[in-house]
Amino acid sequence: MRARLSKGQSVTGIVLGSLAVVASLGMTVGVASVAPRISADAPLVAQSTVEPTATPPAQPSPTATTPPAPTPTVPPAPPAPAAPAVPAEFTSALRKAGSYSSMMHMSKAGIYDQLTSQYGEKFSAEAAQYAIDNVAADWGANALAKAKSYQSQMSMSPEAIRDQLVSEYGEKFTPEEADYAVQHLND
Repeated sequence: MRARLSKGQSVTGIVLGSLAVVASLGMTVGVASVAPRISADAPLVAQSTVEPTATPPAQPSPTATTPPAPTPTVPPAPPAPAAPAVPAEFTSALRKAGSYSSMMHMSKAGIYDQLTSQYGEKFSAEAAQYAIDNVAADWGANALAKAKSYQSQMSMSPEAIRDQLVSEYGEKFTPEEADYAVQHLND
């Protein structure tokens, strides 16, 4: 949907645009006219030479000198090992796993299945495992968030919630995570 501008605003825009084009052309012509004046043979920086002057040779003075103190040599530190390069697929899977955990409160197994599913993200098993191993997630908190959602939106009993949380066709949380969620359901 386009916003209608007043005739004055339209004219002002056209005038300012034209001025910008003219100014740009003027700068281009100005730079182009100065460029041929610069000689390719002439140095850009002036060079100066210093004429040597005759000075009498320095005579050593009879002062006692101390030998220079040896400077301790510190061996150079070995270079830090380069961080192993993580393939782009792995970092993408890790980002997806983080969003599934934080926004949808999914379980570890649920995220892995979603990442590797042919109907889901289609990541390799290695990338999905890397994501599961490295994602910053509190699986107990995710189970609790899902449990509270089932309780408030579907009015499910604690035992039905627990069954849904551990079901291989449901949320796929571990029994320990489901127990934690049911125990803290009313906190």
